[in-house]
Amino acid sequence: MASNKISLLELIQIFAEYHSNIIVNIKHLQEDYQRTGIKRVKGTRNENGELLQPWLRTEYIDNAEYVGMGEFQFNRNTATINMLIKRKVKLTKFEDQIPTLEVAGLLVNDLNTFKNYTIVSDGKINVKSLKVKISSKKAFELLKEKGVLDAEDFDFNAEYTIQLDNLPLVVANSHYSSIDGLFNELAEIKVLTSIICAHLKKESDVFIEAQLDEFKKHYLSKNIYINFPTSNEYTDIQEALVNGTLDSRLSYKIDIGSQNILNLSKLPSANKFVNRMYRFYDKKTGEIIIKPSFEMAFNKNLAVRYRLLSSRTKITKIDELMKPIFDDFLGLEQSGIVIGILIKAGADSLAQLLEDKQTGKQISKEEMVAALTAANTKLEQYVEKIYRDKISPLVFYIGCTGLLPEQMEAKAMTAEEAVAKYPDLQFSKSEQEGTFFAVGDSIISIYAKAEYYSKLIFVGIDN
Repeated sequence: MASNKISLLELIQIFAEYHSNIIVNIKHLQEDYQRTGIKRVKGTRNENGELLQPWLRTEYIDNAEYVGMGEFQFNRNTATINMLIKRKVKLTKFEDQIPTLEVAGLLVNDLNTFKNYTIVSDGKINVKSLKVKISSKKAFELLKEKGVLDAEDFDFNAEYTIQLDNLPLVVANSHYSSIDGLFNELAEIKVLTSIICAHLKKESDVFIEAQLDEFKKHYLSKNIYINFPTSNEYTDIQEALVNGTLDSRLSYKIDIGSQNILNLSKLPSANKFVNRMYRFYDKKTGEIIIKPSFEMAFNKNLAVRYRLLSSRTKITKIDELMKPIFDDFLGLEQSGIVIGILIKAGADSLAQLLEDKQTGKQISKEEMVAALTAANTKLEQYVEKIYRDKISPLVFYIGCTGLLPEQMEAKAMTAEEAVAKYPDLQFSKSEQEGTFFAVGDSIISIYAKAEYYSKLIFVGIDN
């Protein structure tokens, strides 16, 4: 085997490229697998803390030893990599295991369930090795060339063990793209996405309301994902910490922000912001809607105006970022900022509808819901590409090494030093203990936060 080991990050990139040609021994993966979060159990708890089971449950259609290699997902603000594995399941009644084959006119005997396996957790290997079979000779040769396969000849029937715990997580002299301007771009998209999601909370471009109600009764989302209610396995967190069911660790968070806004979590939801800055009212009666929300936006009798702010209301940099997007979307101003964001992300259908609406054209609710749904998908894909290509690899490097890349020269600041230099920044309790770096027009934050996790070993196919 080659002595020059590739980094785990590079190996994951190879896995991602050839994931359709690699299958994973799921039973081996589950052996001694340690959770990195709190175990959740299906059901809700009553006033006495008793667990009430859902009336349906899932059963795997197969009991296979091997499953398809899942998609790899980088956590956006920790040095964590998850492998999301998809498996086929059917819905059955909890009491008698009778299958549920159809819901609201849709066959549901071939659903997918998704489970995350954490490969790297906060810069530490969580899965020591994977046992795999490989169906592509090209993938086999590449993995062999990179020194992670100890085999001479390609054999599609053979099981190979790929060690992960003997690989460096990252390459020491890694180089990363500039992050200048990325935060503002992501923030604008997050604001617009929040507006769109608030519109679509109870809407579907495929199903009617009665069908959505049926899906909900059967624990299905409007996208036909299984969505059981879950509860913590414990009822008292302090007791769980004492008896060893739970333990805690420090997780180091890495966030990207600007010199005005520390990170994306500072942005309020669309409904919260619209309630702060605007008023919905009935066109005929003039009656003010006390708690406006975008779920009401499809009511043709409603109009919007600015809220009269008191002299005590302080306009923040967050308000200054969000308000032009809201003004444009709500039709109070026509700056073109929303259409610009949509076109950049390839969401042309919604951009065209909004242009038509500005000229007075009547748009049906069905047209708008379909365009909003398509735009939401495009915006999510655009943001995911930014994280995948430019931000997540940098976050992973910092989280693994505790250092900025060599080409990013910046002096460490405390929260006090950062706010003295950039007075608009706001810090949570955890962030106040962090370390901050000014890199170009961006602020990189590194701070520790206590995380709880279940100490029990992962066992069983449906935990």
